[in-house]
Amino acid sequence: MKVSFLAAAVSGVALFAPGMAVAQADITSGTWMRGDGLAQVRVQRCGDAFCAINVWVKNPGDEKVGDRLVLNVKPVKPGQMEGSAFDPKRNLRFSSKITYSENAMTTSGCVLGGLLCRSVSWNKVSSR
Repeated sequence: MKVSFLAAAVSGVALFAPGMAVAQADITSGTWMRGDGLAQVRVQRCGDAFCAINVWVKNPGDEKVGDRLVLNVKPVKPGQMEGSAFDPKRNLRFSSKITYSENAMTTSGCVLGGLLCRSVSWNKVSSR
């Protein structure tokens, strides 16, 4: 999505609640490799939301290390969260859906009222 997550959401994105502590910890603290192998993001808390921050980009262009995406998502059922995401670099807000397990995640995002949607798969690289 910009952050790899925006690239993931719109061109390719995309956490939690009480009773989901183990899964939440697995997603909110770690580094994830995008399915195409071209970017890695670190997901961490940033205030009341989560941030996905690019920590590695194979071919920097529009996406750069340090780009971030702010995720305001809430659990809707075990292994699934929904809400919105904000790309501060582009001043773009879009819907976001995340499905996850301990070591895999799929992020989806839509803009223009759901007219343009994309999904991206992610694999956990590190829990730190």
